[in-house]
Parts: sequence; structure tokens; C-alpha cells
Amino acid sequence: MTRSVDETQTPALPQTSRGGKPTDLSQLPFDPELTPGARNAVNVCLRVQPHEKVTVITDEATKEIAASLVRELEVVGAPYRAWVLEEIAQRPLSTLPTEIIADLETSQVSIFAVQAQTNELRTRMQMTDVVNLHKIRHAHMVNINRQIMLEGMRADFLKVDRISVKVVEKLRQAKQVRAKTAAGTDLVADLNPNYRWVKTSGIISPDKWGNLPGGEVFTTPGEVNGTLVIDGVVGDYLCAKFGNLRESPLTIRITKNRVVEAHSANSDLENDFWKYTHTDENSDRVGEFAIGTNIELKDVIGQILQDEKYPGVHIAFGNPYGAHTGAEWYSSTHIDVVGRKFDIWVDDEQIMRDGHFLLEA
Repeated sequence: MTRSVDETQTPALPQTSRGGKPTDLSQLPFDPELTPGARNAVNVCLRVQPHEKVTVITDEATKEIAASLVRELEVVGAPYRAWVLEEIAQRPLSTLPTEIIADLETSQVSIFAVQAQTNELRTRMQMTDVVNLHKIRHAHMVNINRQIMLEGMRADFLKVDRISVKVVEKLRQAKQVRAKTAAGTDLVADLNPNYRWVKTSGIISPDKWGNLPGGEVFTTPGEVNGTLVIDGVVGDYLCAKFGNLRESPLTIRITKNRVVEAHSANSDLENDFWKYTHTDENSDRVGEFAIGTNIELKDVIGQILQDEKYPGVHIAFGNPYGAHTGAEWYSSTHIDVVGRKFDIWVDDEQIMRDGHFLLEA
């Protein structure tokens, strides 16, 4: 429901069409340990002001975290409307509810804190299309959980931003990035000077919505070739199914920007990844080449929302976020993959050794 510091305002209309009373997140109890991360999100990352309207989208599994975020919005005094997806539509979503789209179109800030379900990427793209069009400061918190709220969301994002600036400045001048790991990764990315590098350090601006916790810089590469050993995590709904891949990594070979082989001792992981990356004609194409910059993360935890910010290279197959990078092609899918303990060279300068930046924050 909508709430603000002005309790005399006209009450919000019910936000559910599936029966029952809508959840009032402001009355929902939550663990106070969630508060530091929620305060970081509202005050540091989004910098919400009392005059700004906020749309909060959550689900049944994540509403305790959403309640902690709502509490911080009320402390700021910003009016908001909160939506619990299961109260207005059946999951997995086939399309983003029109009520949410209409609400987003009148907001300056939005927060999306939900658990991913199979085949819902299209609806998230619908949402970010609205966010991009209206230049909403949007916090994307897919698969946020208690551990991430207590770890990644407690980071010093101003410090993360400083290292992100240094990394992206080098990359914007570079022609090539090389990445290796002791586990067997040996990858070369030739960069396209016509594609933009984007910084999403956790400090969210109207120009680019960002995942929280933040900490990465990314582009659409010109061409990637080589071997990538994914001993961290895979993204989208495969993340919840397979978790931390330290004990059963997925090894993929990339030729001219396309997945040509994928192998794992876990046959389900191998098959599911192959199927996902062959959904449409560009699902197997490297759409994102990124370097994680959240230097306060100590290891991969098996949760893509946080793990893709872990220092090192990660890439994504599928949609290249062309609205931000300038890439002209499209895919209906997007799946990130993360490894561990990288050595990274930007042209001939080594900027990371064994997962640690050689740059000062």
C-alpha cells in the first residue's frame, strides 16, 4: 500500500485483484539485523529524498527484506507503494502486471526485491524498459536474501565506487582484456570501441539502473575467445538449483563470442546451461563482459546477485543491455557466469593477481 509522512492523505486503493487483503509491509516484523543493509540501500545507494515517490516490488519469499527497506523509506519520509507479486498475479509471471507498470511510470525511484522464478526474465526486461524510459533510479535485487543483506549490502559503496572508477577508466582506453585462473580459465576479450563501458558500483543514478549489492563495470565485448572455468556460480533460475560450483565446475569453450562446448561432471548443470544458452539465436553469444569490483566481498557464496560483484571477470551470455552499452543486437535471455581468483591484464598492465586488485581504492 501507499504510505507517506502525511497520514491524512487519501488511502491507497487495494493493490490486489486475486482476493484477500494486501500485505501492509510497514506492519510486518523483520529481523533488525537487516536494517544496516536496508539503510545503505535507501540512503547511500539510492539517495532517496522525502519528495520522491518510490515503487517497491517484492514477493512472498522476500517480503521480510522488503519490510526492512520500507521502514527506511518511512524514516526518510518518502511516499511509496509496495507490491507483493503473488497478491496480483500468478507466478511465474507471464507478463508484468499493468498496475505495477502504471505505478512505476509515476515514480522517481524503484526497488525490485524478489526471488527469480523460471522464465520470468521477460517480465524483468519489461520492468527495466520502463525504468530506462523514465530514468528511474532502480535497485535490482533479484534473489536477495538474509546472507546478502548481512554481507554485500553492508559494503562501503563509496569505497567500491572509487575502485570502480579507477578500473573503468583503464578499460575505456583499452583494446584487450586477458584473464587466467589456476583452475584453467584462459580467456581473451577484444574490445569494441563503439560499445560503452558502464559502471554500476552500488551508487545508482538515473542513467543506469543497478543491481544491489553493487560493484561491477561491464561492456558488450567485440569478441571473446578461450576457455572459462565456472567454479563460482551460474545465474538466473539456475543459481537456486545448482548454487556454489566449487566442487562441480562448468567448463565452457568460447569461439568468436559463441559457446561451442560446455562440460561438467554434473550432467544436469551441463544440460540445463546448454538448453538455456540455446533458447534463441543469440542466447549463446557473449552479451556482457564484466569485472567485479566489490572489494569487500571475500568469496563466492552461491548467490549470483552478490557473486557477480566478487572481484574477477564474469561474463553473461544473451542480452547485451544495448540501451546502455550501445550493442545493436538482442536476446530474450541473459545468464551470468562467475569464476574465482583471476589474474587480469588490461592490454599489457596487470590489474589483478589471484583475485586481488593491484590498484588502490
